[in-house]
Amino acid sequence: MYKFVMKTENDISSLVLRLFLGIVFFPHGMQKLLGWYGGKGFSATMHHFTEGMGIAYIFALLAVIAESFGALGLIIGFLTRISAFGVGCVMVVAIFMVHFQHGFFMNWFGQKSGEGYEYHLLAIAIAIALVIRGGGKWSLDRLIFKDQTDDL
Repeated sequence: MYKFVMKTENDISSLVLRLFLGIVFFPHGMQKLLGWYGGKGFSATMHHFTEGMGIAYIFALLAVIAESFGALGLIIGFLTRISAFGVGCVMVVAIFMVHFQHGFFMNWFGQKSGEGYEYHLLAIAIAIALVIRGGGKWSLDRLIFKDQTDDL
């Protein structure tokens, strides 16, 4: 199991995917965890998820962890597959609990009552690619498991 989670090739495309997915998710995670970037912070987020949306506490907590610590994990390439899996799961849940009812397209012109799920599908596709390929070049996963990979 350790080998599957940590082993990764010296792949530049995985580097690009994990950096951009991590950078995009970092502000979302920090909104929920710390209240940065106009977010409400941990307590308000957990209240909204559990009371407002009816999500079980453990799953709400996992969502906050996936978006915050998962984003950091993606940026530095630590536990990339697990981080990407968490982000992907959050996006699947977001589609079915919030965005599916608003259709495919994002609300580019402010004419709908909410956002569609096209962005979420892209994030899921990137997450799947990272689960398959790992963190790639310059990841901590690669550094930790360097005895089984190509030269850094």
